[in-house]
Amino acid sequence: MLLQVVTAAALAVNAYVHADLAHAYDPVGRHISQGTLFRLEAAVASLAALLVLLLGRRRPVWAFAFLVSVSALGAVLLYRYVNVGALGPLPNMYEPVWWPKKTASAIAEAVGTVASLAGFLITGPPRSASNRAGTPRGGKTDGMGS
Repeated sequence: MLLQVVTAAALAVNAYVHADLAHAYDPVGRHISQGTLFRLEAAVASLAALLVLLLGRRRPVWAFAFLVSVSALGAVLLYRYVNVGALGPLPNMYEPVWWPKKTASAIAEAVGTVASLAGFLITGPPRSASNRAGTPRGGKTDGMGS
């Protein structure tokens, strides 16, 4: 449960920062603005946080939370250190400085990445219906052992 709360909190910080900054980045971009991308990130991170809290026993939820966190962290690091330029309809989001909200978001994304990966690893693969029902591993259900 603690892992769920930590992961959801990290995703919530990510969502808050992106939603809060979106309006300032609306002018950046021709086809798709950086503000639109920030709003999309905020929505997806919010959804991941909610899913982790509500369905944290399911491995796909942890995988989704990991993908959201690691992609956001990768993007902030990439665009901090590399001037990629515009990619198709995506704007050039190069910003070679760290400032408090950007730093908070990056830290939250790093925490979310590690916590969601841990959640994914400890949740384990889903058991089959026969294993949940108590069927022996060998698949013999007639009581006749091998």
